[in-house]
Amino acid sequence: MTVTELRYRAADRVLHIAFDDGARFALSAEYLRVESPSAEVQGHSPEQKRLIAGRRHVGIMKIEPVGHYAVRLHFDDLHDSGIYSWAWLRKLGEEEGTRWAAYEVALAEKGLSRDPPGR
Repeated sequence: MTVTELRYRAADRVLHIAFDDGARFALSAEYLRVESPSAEVQGHSPEQKRLIAGRRHVGIMKIEPVGHYAVRLHFDDLHDSGIYSWAWLRKLGEEEGTRWAAYEVALAEKGLSRDPPGR
């Protein structure tokens, strides 16, 4: 699996990604941030996954290549520890509807919001 296009549109905070088989996804910076592959977010097992709230307005400041298989995304909330492999980005694209719905349910259950505190 190879990425043929990776373009961030800052105006709407969306990362556009295309794969060599024709699959294309438009993933919001917020979604990418709350689903970061970093241990800080994912933990070391599914039970340790951390719920990240208040990131509705997060953006991506920098996209750094990691070899020929991934990128490191630098978010404007200063999170930058996740390595987004092509496989992880593909999975996030394919599972966006399910993952996003589960995220919104989890926020509601914990009384949390997508909005940062004070907004």
